[in-house]
Amino acid sequence: MSTETLDTVSPAEETGLLSRSGVLRRLMRDKVAAVAGLSLTLIVLAAVFAPVVAPYDPYLTDLTKVMQPPSAEHWFGTDNTGRDILSRVLFGTRNTLMLGLIGVIIGGFLGGVLGILAAYYPRADGWIMRLVDVMLAFPAILIGLAVAAIFGAGLTAVVIALVVATVPDVARVARGSAVGVMGQEFMEAGRAVGVSDRTLIWRYLTLNCISTIFVFLTLRFGQIILIGSALGFLGMGAQPPTAELGMMAAQGRDFLFMAPHIATIPSFAIFVIVLAANLLGDAFRDVLDPRLQQ
Repeated sequence: MSTETLDTVSPAEETGLLSRSGVLRRLMRDKVAAVAGLSLTLIVLAAVFAPVVAPYDPYLTDLTKVMQPPSAEHWFGTDNTGRDILSRVLFGTRNTLMLGLIGVIIGGFLGGVLGILAAYYPRADGWIMRLVDVMLAFPAILIGLAVAAIFGAGLTAVVIALVVATVPDVARVARGSAVGVMGQEFMEAGRAVGVSDRTLIWRYLTLNCISTIFVFLTLRFGQIILIGSALGFLGMGAQPPTAELGMMAAQGRDFLFMAPHIATIPSFAIFVIVLAANLLGDAFRDVLDPRLQQ
């Protein structure tokens, strides 16, 4: 029997378009998911177009307008150097989302590769999963401190910490999903007719695990944003005057009793982003997980 005999469409490709064609429609039926998705979309759009939307230069100081409360002129008030907080929140959201997205994409890719390879190659499984266990032993905060000590505090330290925090969890999820796929008949049939490892890993294994990995990453995104903001709050992320929500909240803690809006508004922005991401992630899980649809 030649490999052409198995030149059919894998289950992931057969049902992929059909199963996802109604994802948006099913999400819109969930009012909570619709509100969360709309909120997150508006936040992302505001962050992307921050240079256009921001009413003031986020780095322009005005010592005549220090720590002003929210008003018609400055909707979110001003900080301790007279900078417009609304403008800084828009630019800070941009940086915070960028850090979270980079951490999730790179960490998700590396973790997915490790998990799938561990499931496909039993001899490498033990070594890969022990590496994952070692990575899990180091909290993201500790990784950020170590990277900041070596390379100096900055966005690079946060990105590395977020990637290291994402890889082991994604690897475990990817391996668990891939192990289930490895037991399916089409994988055994592919090996029997001599389909290459590359084809089996990508077309028949990876494509059947993508939905599970994607759902986990949507759930993980809010946590990554929170970790990145925590690192910024501790001074290991963006450095002044760069706007970043965690760092802005840290700068405002010295003025909590005189001007609480300086710290509470960036903190509330983090809360809204994380809440919207978590709610949308839960909705994606409910829609894409076949076990929850039964």
